[in-house]
Amino acid sequence: MDATIAARTDTYFNRTRGIVQRFGDARVTYAVFMRRPVVSAPRLMLDWLTEVARARGTEFEIDLVHPEGTWVGAGDPILTITGSFAALADLETLYLQKLGPACVAAHNAYQMSLELPKVAFLAMDARHCAGFEMQDMMAYAASVGGRAARKEGARGFVGNATDATAHWFAEPGEATPRRGLGTMPHALIGYANSTVRAAEMFHEAFPEQDLTVLTDYFGREVTDGLAVCRRFPDLAAAGRMAVRLDTHGGRFLETLDPAESYAVLERHAPGAIRRYRNETELRHLVGTGVSAAAIWRMREALDEAGFPKVRIVASSGFNVVKCRVMADAKAPIDVVGTGSFLPDIWSETYATADIIAYDGEARVKVGREFLLRRNGERKRSPTGGP
Repeated sequence: MDATIAARTDTYFNRTRGIVQRFGDARVTYAVFMRRPVVSAPRLMLDWLTEVARARGTEFEIDLVHPEGTWVGAGDPILTITGSFAALADLETLYLQKLGPACVAAHNAYQMSLELPKVAFLAMDARHCAGFEMQDMMAYAASVGGRAARKEGARGFVGNATDATAHWFAEPGEATPRRGLGTMPHALIGYANSTVRAAEMFHEAFPEQDLTVLTDYFGREVTDGLAVCRRFPDLAAAGRMAVRLDTHGGRFLETLDPAESYAVLERHAPGAIRRYRNETELRHLVGTGVSAAAIWRMREALDEAGFPKVRIVASSGFNVVKCRVMADAKAPIDVVGTGSFLPDIWSETYATADIIAYDGEARVKVGREFLLRRNGERKRSPTGGP
C-alpha cells in the first residue's frame, strides 16, 4: 500500500513525510473543507483512511463535523483528522480525491430530487464516468443525495444502471442484493428495426420485468409509444409499462413544433410560459428534445388513447436547472433517468485540507483562521488502528 500511495500522491507530500520521519514526528490535526456548499459524502474517504491506518499500524481520530447526507456551507470543515504527521503527510492528495467530487454530486442529486419531489430518479451516469472508481463514487453520491432528499419528503434517487454499484441504493435490512435498472438502448430497436418488435423481444426474454420502451428511434414517439401500448394492453392496464422519452436536441417530439409546443403548455401550465425566461429555460419548456411540452404531449396522447396507467420516463440532459423548469411546468414525469448530477464545473469539486494544530497548539496559515475550532468543541471518534 505504501508504494502505491507514494506513486500516486504529490511528491512534496512524500518528501514532507521523509523529513518528519528524520527530524521527529508530531501530532497534527487537519481540517478538510470545500469552497462551495455541498452535501457531505465522506464514506469513501473514511473507508480508505481506515484501511491505511490499519496497514500502517496507527490510528487516526476522525471528527466528522457534518455527517453523511447533511448540508455543509462553503469553507466549513466537513471533518478533521488527527494523528501522526508521519502517517498522514502523504495521504492528502488521495483522500481529497475521494471526497470533493462525491460531495458536489451528492448536492446536485439532492437539489434535483427536491425540485421534482414526486419523481423517482435513476442514476444513469456510468457511461459519463472516467473509469470504475469514478463510477462507484458517483453512484454513492447519488444515493447520499437521494436519501437526504427523502428525509424532506422527496422520492429521490431509487436506483442506478449497473449491478456493480447498485448496492449503494439498498435500504438497511434488504435481503436480496440490488441490481442495475433499465430495459433497452436505442441499439436494440435498431437491431429489431421496429419499436414494437424490440418491445416484443424484450418481453419474451424477460417476461417478469416491467416494460419501458424507448420511442424516439424512428422519430415517432407518440405513434410508436401508442403502438406498443396496444400490443401489450395487459401490461399497460396493470401499470407495468412506461414509455421513455429521449428525443435528442436536434428535433422536436413527433407532432410538435414551436407553435404547438406553446399551445400544449398553454393548455396545461400557462403560468410557466407567461413569465420572462432566459434562453435555456425556454428550450427546456418549448424547445427541441425532451421539453416540458413534449412530456405533456405524450401524457395527452396516452390518456386520450385510454392508457392512463402507462408511465413516462424522461431522460436527456436532466440537471438541476432542467428539473426546476420541469417543476415549474408541472410536467407529468414519473421517472427521470439522468447522469447530469455529475459535477459540471470540475474546479468546484476541489476539496482542501489544512493543518490547524501541531502537538495541540493551534496554528494555521494566514487567511485560514476560520478553520480553527475551540478545543473540546466536538467529540472525536477513532478510525483504524493496529
